[in-house]
Amino acid sequence: MIAIDFDNSYARLPQRFYAEVAPTPVPAPRLIRLNTPLATQLGLDPDWLEGPEGVAMLSGNGVPVGAAPIATAYAGHQFGGFSPQLGDGRAILLGELVDRRGRRHDLQLKGAGPTPFSRRGDGRAALGPVLREYLLSEAMAALGIPTTRALAAVLTGEAVRRETLLPGAVLTRVASSHIRIGTFQFFAARGDVEALRLLADHVIARHYPACAGEGRYLALLEAVIAAQAALVAQWMAIGFIHGVMNTDNMSVAGETIDYGPCAFMDAYHPTTVFSSIDEHGRYAFGNQPPIARWNLARFAEALLPLLEDDRDRAVSIAQEALGQFDPQFQAGLVAGFRRKLGLATEEAEDVVLIGSLLETMQHGEADFTLVFRRLSEAAGPPEGAGDCRSLFGNPAEFDAWEFRWRQRLAREPVSAEARQDAMLRVNPLFIPRNHLVEAVIQAAVEGDDLAPFEVLLGVLARPFDAQPGHEDYARPPAAHERVLATFCGT
Repeated sequence: MIAIDFDNSYARLPQRFYAEVAPTPVPAPRLIRLNTPLATQLGLDPDWLEGPEGVAMLSGNGVPVGAAPIATAYAGHQFGGFSPQLGDGRAILLGELVDRRGRRHDLQLKGAGPTPFSRRGDGRAALGPVLREYLLSEAMAALGIPTTRALAAVLTGEAVRRETLLPGAVLTRVASSHIRIGTFQFFAARGDVEALRLLADHVIARHYPACAGEGRYLALLEAVIAAQAALVAQWMAIGFIHGVMNTDNMSVAGETIDYGPCAFMDAYHPTTVFSSIDEHGRYAFGNQPPIARWNLARFAEALLPLLEDDRDRAVSIAQEALGQFDPQFQAGLVAGFRRKLGLATEEAEDVVLIGSLLETMQHGEADFTLVFRRLSEAAGPPEGAGDCRSLFGNPAEFDAWEFRWRQRLAREPVSAEARQDAMLRVNPLFIPRNHLVEAVIQAAVEGDDLAPFEVLLGVLARPFDAQPGHEDYARPPAAHERVLATFCGT
């Protein structure tokens, strides 16, 4: 097995941060997708990755020299209930790579076999969830939203038992780290202040070096709050629903992580839920900002011993920091929707204009993605609503809104051509619509046909570009195609 230039900083932390565990070999690994551009960015040879040794590494059948395979420990609030020990139950961190730009990345195998944190699980992954995470995470990256990435997908040659027997697979995931709010909660629940300090210092050095120095732990809290506020604002501006915003699924690096029953909205409604396990809508689309704030409050609680020796004073400091979330989120959200509506300048009434459009979309059951795309097409010369009006079940209400929007655009200092160009670069035509994702998964799982997956992946790699011949990938689902529930797959 080839040596890889890993630099495993997390594995150099004390052993109570993780369990050393090797991947469990699989009988017949077959590489079904390699992300060649990402491999090159990481300094890995794509030809080697596609060869026998590379496939052995990507499937867990071979551990390269320099790797330090571990399963990390963490806790977490899951749907509001606290579990003091969770951890990587089916994921093994092979090691860390520093790319050609000096950026550090974790290389992790999901579905690589049981770990001490598996809680009686098999530690494996089924092909469907692997393909879903590959598609969704790469689509998010193409949309410019901070996210983990997919390096490779491998079939294992063995079946895993879920509701039925399904083909097994392993996903190689790349992240700037896999440190979660729940990682901090793990040590806070044990009263292990030394570990909290080591973890916080590690995160500062790795993700937020500007926070180093006196007052660094408060600076870390404020930095994570800002990162999460910015991330969730981007989710809301693109119609993304994470589905399982447990504290163990929230990265302190501000990346989208853990794509389980995630989904993109079709028709706009703030109460939209797809996750089959979210029976009460805790993680509905419109609840994502307050849930993020709630999760950050749990992060702040974990950090209290580092903020101040006096607990009351520490609580006061944490509460003041948490008060920054709402204005930061709101500023990010409004800025995002201004760009989507072609507004380069700021006016106080823009918030009302944005809110009015969303209400009109909700009343008219209009498709979230296509509304903004068609507004982009209508924003250039010659002016006209184009096909946007036809998306609304209440076209007269849209007409009234559109008149106000035109009045607002008239006060903008940019040309119609420049405005349209800017809007087309932030309003995608193609998103991973649920019915398309389900169709390609079904073809792969039931027919061993990966061609539809490859086509969809290629379309999603260019979300803002018109792609002749692929117009069907932009349309909303017909009534019989609508996906009512998405599943975690664990």
